[in-house]
Amino acid sequence: MADHRPRITRVANGVLQLERGGVNAYLVASDGALVLIDAGLPRTWPLLQEALASLGAQASDIDAVLLTHGHFDHVGMCDRLVEEYHLVPNVHAGDEELVRHPYRYAHESARFPYPFRYPGALPILARMVAGGALGVKGVHAAPTVVAGSSIPLAGGILPIGTPGHTDGHCAYLLERTGILFTGDALVTLDPYTGRTGPRVVARAATARSDEALGSLGALAETGAHLVLPGHGSAWSDGGVGTAVTIAHSRGVD
Repeated sequence: MADHRPRITRVANGVLQLERGGVNAYLVASDGALVLIDAGLPRTWPLLQEALASLGAQASDIDAVLLTHGHFDHVGMCDRLVEEYHLVPNVHAGDEELVRHPYRYAHESARFPYPFRYPGALPILARMVAGGALGVKGVHAAPTVVAGSSIPLAGGILPIGTPGHTDGHCAYLLERTGILFTGDALVTLDPYTGRTGPRVVARAATARSDEALGSLGALAETGAHLVLPGHGSAWSDGGVGTAVTIAHSRGVD
């Protein structure tokens, strides 16, 4: 039986994956900087504290919080980071409003039928609820992320515009190491179907699936050797190019 307990995994040198409820956040420690990419679910907080402690750090040492997008399951720790540490998250302007209201998001298909059509999603959704998915508080984010404009932290972090899942979705490339954080533009676990392997998130949570599929090309152009998604395990088998090819072939559920 698979172990679904919350966990911290060192997925690359200087990169820790914090996973709870099938949702990933990443702590990057490189070039003297600490960067949190996505903020997971609210009850991911103990994992963040543990990961920081393993680095001899605490939340007040985080230099930046970068959000791939504003859905509730990616902003869950933001209110605590803002209220207790004055760490305002950064996001693309297209998702600034969504971060304030993380449950008010566009989606092509009704969410209700999915757990019945895809019963494999039920245990994942239950773990998300246990992780605090129903109690996420929106916050004001700084709309400072600009696709193609490198962020001078951790050796350079390049936002990659990948709209479709949301209006302002951005992936992040660690320019020095070729590691790509894809958020929900490309995942290896779809919480709405329970299906695994590279894919675009189901229409139940994606605003415009055709645009999301088109955005995969921007991910492929990075040539990244390691893909770190918002949901599911890291992918390195053939790099991002292979992952994109597989995702295209599967379409969107």
